[in-house]
Amino acid sequence: MSADLTYNYFNYFTEIEEHFQRARGTGIFLLSPLDWALIESWKNAGVPLEAVVRGIDEAFEKWRSKKQKTQMVNSLAFCAQAVLTHAQRIAGTEQPRSERSETPPFAENEVQAYLTRNAETLRTAGFEELALSLEALASGSLDDLEDLEQRLGVLEQKVLAILRARQSEEEALAARKSLDSQLRPYRGKMTADQLSMLERQYLDRDLLEKARLPRLSLFYCT
Repeated sequence: MSADLTYNYFNYFTEIEEHFQRARGTGIFLLSPLDWALIESWKNAGVPLEAVVRGIDEAFEKWRSKKQKTQMVNSLAFCAQAVLTHAQRIAGTEQPRSERSETPPFAENEVQAYLTRNAETLRTAGFEELALSLEALASGSLDDLEDLEQRLGVLEQKVLAILRARQSEEEALAARKSLDSQLRPYRGKMTADQLSMLERQYLDRDLLEKARLPRLSLFYCT
């Protein structure tokens, strides 16, 4: 894992959500499925948390400096271009941070409970083989979280492949139309690569949510 994250690696989602809420300054604000997909696309692309925090701050500073504000900032996608800019700056001008927390992000029993709980959910949904794989991970060594995260990623991709095979053309079209509707205001503010990754993350998340299946990544271990 990258050592240049300012905050604990596995707090990536929570830190971004809370910082966006503070920057918006309107109390509790629930992120949309598109917002969560965007965060996941940043995580998968290796965008440092520090870059996301700086980008959010810069985007809101520019918004507040405008004399006329036609609408509130209602999506994290509003900050996407600023986040990309800061990620490029950090990659090009700043040395990676060498310090890392020596405190494990999760207790072993927390990880075991998380894996076991997800295994039970998968078994109930008919994914017996994948449930057994999760249980095997839960009963094994949990010292190497990077390796565990990679294995969980492989299992989640297997789940998604099965769900895609089961999805009807009508369901796939409806998901795509929903995505296009939400993403339309921000297409001009993102690169083609950003859009492609965001679309994939959104559609994957939509598949899992409609099937009532959990994300398997340790990012969701709470």
